[in-house]
Amino acid sequence: MRTAGDWFDRAHRGRLRLWGLLGVCVLTVVVVLAWFTPVLSASTVEIDGLVAVPEEQVRDKLEIPSGRSMLRIDTDAMARRVAGIPKVRTARVQRVFPSTVKVTVVERTPVLFWDSPQGAHLLDAEGVEFAIEDAPIGVPKLTTEHAGGDDPVTRAAASVLAVLPAALVVQVDEVVARSISNISLNLRDGRTVVWGGINDAERKAAVVMPLLTRDGTVFDVSSPNLVTVK
Repeated sequence: MRTAGDWFDRAHRGRLRLWGLLGVCVLTVVVVLAWFTPVLSASTVEIDGLVAVPEEQVRDKLEIPSGRSMLRIDTDAMARRVAGIPKVRTARVQRVFPSTVKVTVVERTPVLFWDSPQGAHLLDAEGVEFAIEDAPIGVPKLTTEHAGGDDPVTRAAASVLAVLPAALVVQVDEVVARSISNISLNLRDGRTVVWGGINDAERKAAVVMPLLTRDGTVFDVSSPNLVTVK
């Protein structure tokens, strides 16, 4: 025999099923609207990190389809296109709901340049050549036989600049790289630091500044455990 309690339980379960069905229907409608309609389309673009790269160039590379839902835009593909700009080192593209695409750019920073008839070729710390334009003030000149982004000696010279103490970087006027194991730094005051190769870079960076407090014109840290001053 059914009791009032049984009837109440069945009614309660029925209401739960009804609300569950309604919830699924509402969720389905929301997903369809968000995925296939312009309700969540990108209307704002925020770009951070730009200094040398024109903002319009980044916007062009994003290629955000007009009216496409934020859920359907390919942020990875956008980031790859922006990172393809020569002066861009890395790029990240994020969705910020409801309607913003946020782009974070890290630009390449020149650490060296070499001259050619076309102009100054700028290199970053990874040895990547990314521009031919006037060299920024304070960036050292590279002197080597076969300068280029694909040249191992050029990349070695750039890697040396990347590990130098900041207090020494500002003093370097020219980097002379005869081979990957024979790199020297000509300072603006006429002194020379014989760096040697790219091995033991951290140790060399640690000993070079105290060494430069001594009197002399040539400071050899190519063997950081046996430094010399002439």
